[in-house]
Formats: sequence, structure tokens, C-alpha cells
Amino acid sequence: MVRRTRADMEETRTTLLKTARQVFSKHGYAETSMDDLTALAGLTRGALYHHFGDKKGLLTAVVAQIDAEMDTRLQVISDSTDNAWEAFRDRCRMYLEMAQEPEIQRIVLRDARAVLGSSPPEAHRHCAASLQKMLEQLMLQETVVQTDPEALAMLIHGALCEAAFWIAEAEPGSDRLLQALGALERLLNGVRS
Repeated sequence: MVRRTRADMEETRTTLLKTARQVFSKHGYAETSMDDLTALAGLTRGALYHHFGDKKGLLTAVVAQIDAEMDTRLQVISDSTDNAWEAFRDRCRMYLEMAQEPEIQRIVLRDARAVLGSSPPEAHRHCAASLQKMLEQLMLQETVVQTDPEALAMLIHGALCEAAFWIAEAEPGSDRLLQALGALERLLNGVRS
């Protein structure tokens, strides 16, 4: 029996994730066969089961990977300006804009919701905590009205998530993104001091 090194195991995991992202994005979760996916990756079903447990576990890992990439993109926005309000507003806007990106739309906003119920709970907690931290800073600067920052973060996070799902469900050519961005601007202006 050949012993696989840690590097071999990580390479296998990475290959499965990369292949799953491509196939889930193109065909969707329901239409993806594990046999076809593993054949395309040049691996066995046993490798998939070893690393992810099953197809649902693979989807969970793909969603977590995409969520992390989305978070990195949002953090770049925060890091690119000294104006905390602009960073907060632009992050909220970017989150909605990402709902039109095909991979995010199909895997995170459609398939994950249908199969997993939504993104992993830790992703939601992380996103809400990030919003809360920004709101606390904005309250200290007296840019945002004084209220419970955790409650406000949860409300804004919930609104963003539902709006993203609404945008993702739209027919091509829909103006839902523009409608959501307009409503978001009104919502955020409502919490400014």
C-alpha cells in the first residue's frame, strides 16, 4: 500500500474543490454526478468521501471557500479608504453586486440555499460580526445613530442576504440590482446621524 504524504492529500483536496467549483458553477449541484466530477478531477469517489464525506460536504466546502474569497474582496474595500462610512456603504453595495456574478449566484445563492439552507452558519456569524465592528466604529465617530450595534448589524446583514437571494433569482436583464442598490442607499441613510 502506498502511503500518501500530507502534500499529496492537500493536492487531492484542492483538485476536488477546484473541479467541484467548475462543475457546480456550470451544471449546478443537482445535475452534477459524483462519478463525472471525480473522473474529471482524475480521482476516485473514495478520495471525495475521504475529504468531504459526501456530495453535500463537498458543496459545503466549496461555499465556505467562496465565502472566504468574498470576505477578502470586501476587506479590500475597507482597507482602501480612511472614510469609515464610505467603506461601510461600499461593502454593502459590493455584497449586492456580487449576487450577479455567475459562480456566486449559482453555487452560494441558489444551490447552497436549496441544499444547505443557506451559507454555513459560521459565515453568517462572521459577516454579522464584521458589520457590527464597523457600526461600532461609526457610532463612536457619531456617523451612525446610537443604537444596539449587534441588533443593527443583524438587521442590515439579514436585509443584504435576502436582497442578494432576490437578485440571484431574477431573470437575466432584470433591474433588481439597481432597485436593491437604491433601496439600500435609503436604508443606510436612515441610520446616519
